[in-house]
Amino acid sequence: MVAVKGGTRPPWVGLGAAVWIEVVSGNAYTFPLYSHTLKSVLGLSQHQLTMIGVANDIGENVGLLPGLACDKFPPWVVLSVGAIACFFGYGVLWLAVSRTVESLPYWLIWLALCVAANSNAWFSTAVIVTNMRNFPLSRGTVAGILKGYVGLSAAVFTEIYSVLLHSSSSNLLLFLALGVPILCFLMMYFVRACTPASGEDSVECCHFFFIQAASIVLGIYLLTTTIMSDVLFLSASISYTLVFIMILLLLAPLAIPVKMTFYPKRTSKSGTLDQLIGSSDRLVQGEGCVDKTEPLLKPSSSTTNVGSFCESDDLSEVAMLLAEGEGAVKKKRRPKRGEDFKFSEAVIKADFWLLFLVYFVGVGSGVTVLNNLAQIGIAQGVRDTKILLSLFSFCNFVGRLGGGVVSEHFVRSRTLPRTVWMTCTQIIMIITYLLLASAIDGTLHVAIAFLGICFGVQFSIMIPTVSELFGLENFGLLSNFMSLGNPIGAFLFSGLLAGYVYDNEAAKQHRLSRFGSSLSCLGPDCFRITFLVLAFVCAVGTILSIVLTSRIKPVYKMLYSGGSFRLPPNTIH
Repeated sequence: MVAVKGGTRPPWVGLGAAVWIEVVSGNAYTFPLYSHTLKSVLGLSQHQLTMIGVANDIGENVGLLPGLACDKFPPWVVLSVGAIACFFGYGVLWLAVSRTVESLPYWLIWLALCVAANSNAWFSTAVIVTNMRNFPLSRGTVAGILKGYVGLSAAVFTEIYSVLLHSSSSNLLLFLALGVPILCFLMMYFVRACTPASGEDSVECCHFFFIQAASIVLGIYLLTTTIMSDVLFLSASISYTLVFIMILLLLAPLAIPVKMTFYPKRTSKSGTLDQLIGSSDRLVQGEGCVDKTEPLLKPSSSTTNVGSFCESDDLSEVAMLLAEGEGAVKKKRRPKRGEDFKFSEAVIKADFWLLFLVYFVGVGSGVTVLNNLAQIGIAQGVRDTKILLSLFSFCNFVGRLGGGVVSEHFVRSRTLPRTVWMTCTQIIMIITYLLLASAIDGTLHVAIAFLGICFGVQFSIMIPTVSELFGLENFGLLSNFMSLGNPIGAFLFSGLLAGYVYDNEAAKQHRLSRFGSSLSCLGPDCFRITFLVLAFVCAVGTILSIVLTSRIKPVYKMLYSGGSFRLPPNTIH
């Protein structure tokens, strides 16, 4: 049971603050910006560098501890741990890259990046879990928005890296070590559990649409300015102005709570009674009414604000006596899909592991390309790989935001399982990997764009799907366990496969010593075998996704028949 203790204030302030935290929680995506410098300063081979990239992915996605903490402690505690990890992790990397401390051992660099990237798991878990519970009837939309801003983070950091930090890797690492924790401490006060949004107000749809539109404008703006900076010579004043505009666009979601403060919603007299009745049902949980009756009736937290079981103290006492007489209080049964699962109950379900494998294939293969993006670009003759990163970031954002919006529309209008879109995108990924393997002139940027979109969709689909199948009560732990697919995929496909193939091809070109010091590998053969393997893996993932979708169709018909989220049957237990 997830009790809401945030009072009756609206959750939009927390969503606006969560946007900023989600942007900085994508700091792991900055790895391509300083990976080449790290490689040259430390004299690493590509295999060693890809293993450091694996540390980046392990830290970013191993969130079992944050998941447990988020179910036990308030969000500010979880965010504080993330800020501390960010400071120490990136601080050690800065000492190495800036040569402030010479000859730091390889294992320490690996561990430092793992700790630094793990801050993302603490940041993202705190804001995602909190806002999913604050907006329980708009899960796909909220997940798409928040994960979309994470997708934009690489482009935001690229803009900061190019303009404010003068393309300096050491300055970037110092900024990550100091700037990110400071911002987190400033925002954490506003991220807290609130009275859940009703999901029935048309104004809420307008608010979500505004945030989505603002994020799209921001994404297009970041991509445009990155290309302009590469093609045109921009003066310092123009560059700083562009960064200032970017900050204003990042502030856009805060316009909603500001508007609600100065123009509060007014209730007509004729509708006052109905509004009050509906509000009382939604607010009792913030006022402690659920705690009174919790021993008797325990509604699924996946539908926190759909209804209230607190009718009155007298009725509760009578119901308690009846329940005790019938033995209902002590009766236990296994939950059904759509209800709240404990972790031990979820991991024995076939649907849980099918979703894990499908997600593992999608993000594990995609992150392999992301970790090696700079080297992929150099191998195919790209002069400035920052454009590739910005393009991937923008398309990643489009996939995350679009995946949430599109899946939310079709799940409500046609009860179509969200995993259908994982199937579609993985088919596209097969084609994309084959295109990258062919290395046809002029196709690199197109392939990276499609891959970024498909990569982003995996995130925005997995998160609400977990909550719909297994509930919100232990959502933090369950969703973070799913996220382990990312580092496992990075280790297998990037660390063991891509790095090994790259170094072998570089050795054939007589550009790589087998004893450590490295030069770049050039040509399509550097990654061709890797891309062919990833295409095959996505073919297997497509088959698994089809199986999963066919299995969970009845769940979505039960949850969304009638066009809106419904209480699963037998949720009172």
